[in-house]
Amino acid sequence: MSKNVLLKLRDEVYEETEAITQKMHIPRNAYINTAVDFYNKLKKRALLKKQLAKESQMVRDNSLEILETFEAFEDEISES
Repeated sequence: MSKNVLLKLRDEVYEETEAITQKMHIPRNAYINTAVDFYNKLKKRALLKKQLAKESQMVRDNSLEILETFEAFEDEISES
């Protein structure tokens, strides 16, 4: 199903879009749908990258705490 959207483009963006769609022999609507789909995928990847970096940092900090605990435990065993 499709939704109607009122879209206002700057003149230069509109003119460039028209030139490209005419050269490619595709409807403007198809071109804009493809462009928005591509941009959505790009932004989803950027958001995922940011989330993974955040979670990786959280795991890293936790791993360092665990490593320090094990090192302290090993030191206690070595001293005994």
